[in-house]
Amino acid sequence: MNANITLKQLEALYWIAQLGTFERAAARLYTTQSAISKRVHELERGSRIEVFDRSMRGAKLTARGEELFEVAKQILHLHDQITEIQQGVANRPRSLRIGVTELTTITWLPQLISAVKDQFSNVQISPKVDMSRALLSDLEQSQLDLIIIPEAFTLPEFSSVPIATVQNCWMAKKGLVNLAKPIRHRDLAEFPVLVQGHASGSGLYLNKWLKDRGVVFQETLVCDSMTALLGLTVAGLGVAYLPYQFCQRFEESGKLEIIETKVPLPPIPYVAMYRGDRPNAFIQEIAELAKSHCDFGSSYHN
Repeated sequence: MNANITLKQLEALYWIAQLGTFERAAARLYTTQSAISKRVHELERGSRIEVFDRSMRGAKLTARGEELFEVAKQILHLHDQITEIQQGVANRPRSLRIGVTELTTITWLPQLISAVKDQFSNVQISPKVDMSRALLSDLEQSQLDLIIIPEAFTLPEFSSVPIATVQNCWMAKKGLVNLAKPIRHRDLAEFPVLVQGHASGSGLYLNKWLKDRGVVFQETLVCDSMTALLGLTVAGLGVAYLPYQFCQRFEESGKLEIIETKVPLPPIPYVAMYRGDRPNAFIQEIAELAKSHCDFGSSYHN
């Protein structure tokens, strides 16, 4: 490879290929689109390789461009490792952009943040709370380093660490459902059913499970927020599937009751997910910390 090729040029190639446009790569690298274009031009001149196919719309790599991209990925990973050795793990400034859903936020996220700060003294944590689908999109565009979501989505470039399962059950205001227990899921069709939508990983997972078993509800109220769904259920507006560990205290206080079914709802697996196409030991350690501190039965109110 020509000696004039620089790490900045390889970074530009890497992030354009990852994010799909010169504009997104420029934002990721905190520079201008014209600077990114200049780096690509210099890279193509220095390597004598046409990296991007100008006849295609968007940032489409040529066959040789894809080969160069794989080499760039390896070089950038080695550079990260060298930087870690130079700076030392204990003193190296770190940033962690972590995405979580509502359930994690209101249960065990504080414990995870404390554990991260205890293990890595010089770390800046930037959490984002959103729906699973939005967090996945941010991870795909490298706007987040790690997300914790239900295992309802899979992409080959992502690595997942299983951290826990969450058991949901049907719940309603006490006295709303007067049916002999246990019931079939489809028997709930005579009541308004409160569900989460497709932006929610849990909603996607459970709605698909019900659909695969031929369970269709005629009257549904879709609400992506689990907390809002809980409030609507306590108010007696319908029957909802809710995470039992978190909602157990509402059953114990008499505000809700469990609607026992002949076939229980499936446990929802949760994972810590990160990009696997550019390995990062720090992010892998955070995923393991999430696994060891995960507790969906806890609450920051306790």
